[in-house]
Amino acid sequence: MDLMWIGLGLVGAAFFIGEGLKNFKNPNGKSLMDSLDSSDSDNFVKEDQIHHHIGVSKEDAKALIQEYPDIPHIRLNGNIYYPRKKVMKWMTELGDH
Repeated sequence: MDLMWIGLGLVGAAFFIGEGLKNFKNPNGKSLMDSLDSSDSDNFVKEDQIHHHIGVSKEDAKALIQEYPDIPHIRLNGNIYYPRKKVMKWMTELGDH
């Protein structure tokens, strides 16, 4: 059992050293934590995935979309996409009313 913990520790150390070396000569590059950050919130989200991004169930997201057709979205090639940042702002403003 002790060898397993040593092995996991070595794998973890190798991972973090590798992450540090990725951007060794590129100080403006993204780190692992930067890529996990929600700063990529300008992305568009497909209609069937919006519930993940706003933190509600799939059924609640469908009900919200039906009840409020003015939710920010675009239609492209028959698909509906939601700009995540605008949707979050819209929901905040909706909650203020």
